[in-house]
Amino acid sequence: MKTNTVVNLDNFSGTILIPAFETYSKSIVPIAFNGLEITSKVFFGKKDTHYLAEKDNNAYVFIGLGKEIDYKSLKTIFRRISSKQKDNFSSNIALVIPEQITQDQVEAMISGLLLGTYNLGHFKSDKKEHPFLDPEFTLNLVSEKDYLVTAKKGIKIAKAQLATYNLVDLPPNTINPKYLSNWAKETGEKYGFDVEILGYEASKIAGLGAFLAVGKGSDNEPQFIIMNYTPKDKVEHIKHVGLVGKGITFDTGGLNIKTAGMVHMKCDMAGGGAVLGAMQLIADLQLPVKVTAIVPCAENSVDSKSFLPSDVIHSYSGHSIEIIDTDAEGRLVLADGLSYLIKNFNPEYIVDIATLTGSSVGTFGYECGALFTNNEEISKKLQENGDAIGERLWPLPLWDVYKSDIESDIADVKNYSGKPVAGAISAAKFLEYFTQEHKAWAHLDVAGVAFGDDEFAKSKHATAYGVHLLTKFIENL
Repeated sequence: MKTNTVVNLDNFSGTILIPAFETYSKSIVPIAFNGLEITSKVFFGKKDTHYLAEKDNNAYVFIGLGKEIDYKSLKTIFRRISSKQKDNFSSNIALVIPEQITQDQVEAMISGLLLGTYNLGHFKSDKKEHPFLDPEFTLNLVSEKDYLVTAKKGIKIAKAQLATYNLVDLPPNTINPKYLSNWAKETGEKYGFDVEILGYEASKIAGLGAFLAVGKGSDNEPQFIIMNYTPKDKVEHIKHVGLVGKGITFDTGGLNIKTAGMVHMKCDMAGGGAVLGAMQLIADLQLPVKVTAIVPCAENSVDSKSFLPSDVIHSYSGHSIEIIDTDAEGRLVLADGLSYLIKNFNPEYIVDIATLTGSSVGTFGYECGALFTNNEEISKKLQENGDAIGERLWPLPLWDVYKSDIESDIADVKNYSGKPVAGAISAAKFLEYFTQEHKAWAHLDVAGVAFGDDEFAKSKHATAYGVHLLTKFIENL
């Protein structure tokens, strides 16, 4: 997508998008633009409405924003227009930016337009390309102000989210651990971050016992992905952030096999996908922060080699873990990821993200992710950044009274409480055990928001939740 800045439309030929805030009266004040006047009885800028008109071989799409608009709604509106009105688009689009629109709102509009190009039909024989994906496609910005830098940032955000859509939505016979490690290496070379991969033998030598226990029932070799980003320009007093994402490419539940919902378990690497997408975006934006990210990738399968309930395994930290439930596998790979990150890189801030528990969905539904942290400042910053872009979080406690849920008679800790209550909290307490009391760690349980239903497909699909949130949090540290 090429972007240009255009101040007027005298010689323009193509499709013109006109965002319109709601007028105060439906019957008196029409919406007018460039010689076109739309009666307010037909269109008055009401949110989630649009009006299509033609004049002088140009198509005009008036887009209702309502009286006021938030970032997420604005992004969704423009994604909807891009996705569902694509037959009315030419290869030359002009976006008219009203005077009262902010830089963040321009970013949301541009991101939404590009996200509207996503097509879930990856393997359909009659798949049609969106006109925005034409190499000759040009987006022109019509404004008295220069929004070009903001527009380019919006494009970068959308590209990283589109990459994450693909990773999460493609089937598990495509997206296996090796695919993700190859993707990380190729993306690192393209965008500018270093990647190291520990395969089975290297992970065994390193002592990543909890990680390897999860993956040993699969023919697909587990891959422990380590990524390091450092900005090209020298930064004084540079901050160091660590990210860990759960990369379970398919989760059968292991020998504690799932009895429902297994068809959606290709999404169990959505936390890892968010970290991979965030690393692309962080490097693309050249943020002045050092970032180390780990995505432990494995497939939790049912096999004669699978780990067993009641096994005792040894983690990278040296602590032993009693396996109560093989379907509580995500916390095992995250435990080794966190321990490895802290011991070898010791970042100032750590955020892990995972589709970890159904309990978080039972608590919050599909509206926000569960936030656990021992640091009030991080809690506030994550929530503020999430609210700003519509990737919301809400905190749950890490009180020590929940420690008993992970106490084991035979090992240092057990991986599942066995109780039907407080599942998200006991999982977070398990992870906390492996953080070595790090003073600035946060855990995001995003099981309810990383994969879901919306108007853009008939089946559940990826949301790319976390890509923008993690990046914005790091950007605003």
